[in-house]
This record gives sequence, structure tokens and C-alpha cells, in this order.
Amino acid sequence: MMSSTKHSSEIATDSVDSTAGSDPEKAAPTSIEQNDTDLDHIGELEGYVLDAQAGDASSRHLKTTKDGSTILIPQPSSDPNDPLNWSQNRKNVILAVISFTAFLPDYGSATGAVTLIPQAAIWGMTEDEVNHSQVGNVFMLGAGGVVAVALSAYFGRYPVLFWFTVLALATSTWCAAAATFESFMAARILYGFFSTVAQGGGLMFIKDMFYFHEHARKINVWAAFIILSPYFGPLFAAFIISTQNWQWAFGVYTIETGLCLIAIILFVDETYYDRHIPLESQPPRGSRMMRMIGVSQWKSRNLRNTFGQAMSRPFIVLSKLPVAIASFYYLITFAWVVGINTTLAIFLTPLYNFGPRQIGFFYFTPVVAATLGELVGHWLHDLVARWYMLRHKGRLESESRLAVIWLSTPFMLAGLVLLGFALERGYHYMIASLGWGLYVFGIMITTVGLNAYVLDSYPEASGEVASWLNFARTAGGFIISYFQVTWANTKGTEQSMGVQAAICAAGLGLIIVLQIFGKRLRIWSGPSHFKTN
Repeated sequence: MMSSTKHSSEIATDSVDSTAGSDPEKAAPTSIEQNDTDLDHIGELEGYVLDAQAGDASSRHLKTTKDGSTILIPQPSSDPNDPLNWSQNRKNVILAVISFTAFLPDYGSATGAVTLIPQAAIWGMTEDEVNHSQVGNVFMLGAGGVVAVALSAYFGRYPVLFWFTVLALATSTWCAAAATFESFMAARILYGFFSTVAQGGGLMFIKDMFYFHEHARKINVWAAFIILSPYFGPLFAAFIISTQNWQWAFGVYTIETGLCLIAIILFVDETYYDRHIPLESQPPRGSRMMRMIGVSQWKSRNLRNTFGQAMSRPFIVLSKLPVAIASFYYLITFAWVVGINTTLAIFLTPLYNFGPRQIGFFYFTPVVAATLGELVGHWLHDLVARWYMLRHKGRLESESRLAVIWLSTPFMLAGLVLLGFALERGYHYMIASLGWGLYVFGIMITTVGLNAYVLDSYPEASGEVASWLNFARTAGGFIISYFQVTWANTKGTEQSMGVQAAICAAGLGLIIVLQIFGKRLRIWSGPSHFKTN
């Protein structure tokens, strides 16, 4: 985002961070309380206006950042319990905990991409057969996110995050202790379901705590942990199994889950707050412990969705064509991330005579690529928004977020094609590494652009839109994991990955449809009519 006088990155560091986040009214005094000013809804329909120098903004006495240049969307209440009014440090700590917790599901899932080699030897199975435990885990990463978000709309964000992480810790311990493939597979599937709250519903917490002009950069941080996670899992696991038995790879992962649970207990809080309820009518918050286990939210459940309404919310959101199209696009572009990551060790071992250590080093490639994508994205998404608003009289439409995909797609296509050629023709492993890195860099930029688009399009359904994008990417991985190895062995990686690149290129047509018709589709689909945001 931007203002007429300052770039948003400057605002985020010297205005919002120091003042607006903790007391936006001090940042720009106003004459009236604006709880009934739903700028999210206005922006969803008419485009978001951030320039506080506009005449209508000053006449409506809207709250702004400290320097008075950027309108705060949504408008915060005067209640110190409103998460928008929490200090920036507190909000950033919670974001860090959510991001680290979102790191766990794919990290744990991809750990199995390396351990399947010793597991196959121990259990007398083929590596492809052991990989089926991975497939079940990947599917549940998506399904669990949808369920967790629906439950959060009824029970509250914090208790669902807490209890699901407790169960994730229990099932990850089971993974490390499993003595048979059947036991291991059951543990993996259950862990996938319970581990994914912060991953599938991360946008809920970002939307609850941060202003519109901060969203892209906060999403960029959260998404970076998700994109990086499936590469750190095999990287660490490869080094572990080179000196220890495979159970220790999941033992380390269990310890990491436990650390995230401790951080959730110590630092996170309930971020849902209904600004439509007058301050004097807000329900009692109770103690932090009561909010963590869900007692306080249970007592005030009549103010939120009924259980039936909460369960129906994800399906109502999926019926909105922009969400369905964006999710399908993500499915056909991200599927290859999971497919490559879960099977690459099978190709690298015979081609380059790699052992566990060499495979571990090879996983530094996507780590570096995703990190570069995060760093570039920190500035890119705001610059694209600024460029759009300069050409549209200060108004930002949701569809402008998709422009970054035109920049990321060439990297994805070149990466897939180059990796396919390298693996089939036996090019030097550095060429294969470069191809993989290009693809991961592109998918990092794409992920943030898509998440920002669906959040701006349906701000009242932040959890639901995030859960469907998460489901789409895991569903794609679930499908491709079943036939990635067979497809490559039968047709060759040159052809199989070439087809994957062609599918990504064709998917750009869906982005064009959204850029041209997205707003009309949003208006035609109508609002969600949820009882709460």
C-alpha cells in the first residue's frame, strides 16, 4: 500500500508500529467514534481508499496513522482489548508464533520424504509404497484446515489453536514411536489433520490484528514460513538419518511442536473482536487461561455464529466464484511443489549417487529461493499496489494484487522445464538445483499475491478463504504424489515436468479472467452474510 506522502513500508515502521497500532486515535484525533464505519465492506465493493488527504475521508472523521496520511482499515474501536489497538510488538510476537506454528505441518510432512528410504528397508516395502503414508498426511493438511477454521468461528480462534496443537503434539510423538507401517501411517494422517490450524487459518489472525495497508507484508512473513517448511524437513532429516535411526527425525519434529505449544500458551491470545458491539456491551473476556481453553468464548457463543452457521461458512465461501477460481489456480500450480518435494530423493539417489548428506545439502536450494522470494516480496507487493493506485485515482481494487503473478509465472515455467531436462539428461546437479530454485522463487511470490487477493475480496471470511487456498495446494500435492514417480519413470522427467509447466502457463488464463471479470463476479456472487467476521 501507499499514501500520497509516504510509502507504506515507511508508514509501517515509523507510524503504525509506534503509534497507530497501540492507540490510533492519538495518531489522528477525531471528533466521533466510528465503529459503524465498515471500510472493509466499502473496499470490497468499491475499492480501498487509503489516502487520508481525500476530501471525503477528512469529512467523515476517519482515524489515520500518526502522520495523518493513511486511513486505517478497518477503523479501530476505543477499546484497549481490540486487537487493532494492541502494541505493534505484541502483534508481531503473535504473528511470529502463528508463523512458526504454520511452519510445522509441511515440515513434518516432508520429513517423511527422506525417512521413507530407511523405512522401506526396515519394513520390507518399496519406497513408493511407504510414500502412501505421505499422501494421506498431505490430504489431511488441507481438510484439517477447513475444519479448524469452521470450529474457530464457533469456539474462538485461541482455543482451537491450542487444543489442535496439543493433539498435534500427541500424534507427532506417536509418529516417532510407531513400530509398524500401519501404526506410522495412522499417526501421520491424524497429525496432518490436527497440525494445520495456523497454516490453514493464518489469515484469520493477520486480519484480526493488522490494518489493511499492513496485510501484504504480514502475509509475506507468514507465507514464507509455509513455503520454506517442506524444504527444512528433508534437509534436517537427511542429516539426522545419516547418523541416527529414522525415528529421531520425527523426534526432533515432536520437540519443535512442543516448543510451539509452549509459545502458544505464553504469547498468543484470542484475536477475535466484534467491533459492531458497543464497548459497554462487550462480553467479559475472563482470564487468559479461560480464553485459551475456550471457557470465555463458550459463555459468549450466543453473540457469534451458531454451530450450524459456523460449519456452513467454508462452503458458502467456496460457492463464490473468485474464491473457487483462485483455489483451482493454486491447485494446478502448487501441486508440483509437493510432487517434486516428496519424490525428489528417489530421482537424485541413482542419478547423482547422492547419499542422505548430499540430499540434505541439495535442499538448501529451495530454502535460499524461498527466502529470496520473501525478501523481494516485502517490497514488490507494496510497489505494485502503489503503481496501481497512482493510475486509478488512489483507489485499490482487490484484483490489482494479481499483477505480481505475471512476474512470478516465468520463473515457475523456466524452473520446471529446466529441472525436467536436468533430471532426464543427467545435467550437472547445479543445473537441477537452479531449476528447482527458480520454480520455488516464483511460487513464493504467487502465494502472497493470491492470499492478499482473496483476503481483500472477502475480508469478512479471512479464515475460510485461507483454508480453501491451503486445501487446494495440499489437494494438488495429494493427487500428484500418487503418480509423480510412475509418470516420470514412464514418460521421463523432461516430458512430465514439461506438461506441468504447460499447465502452469494455462493457469495464467484463470488469473486473466479474475483480473478482467473478478469484480463483476464478486458483485454477482453477493456478500457472504456471515453473523461475524
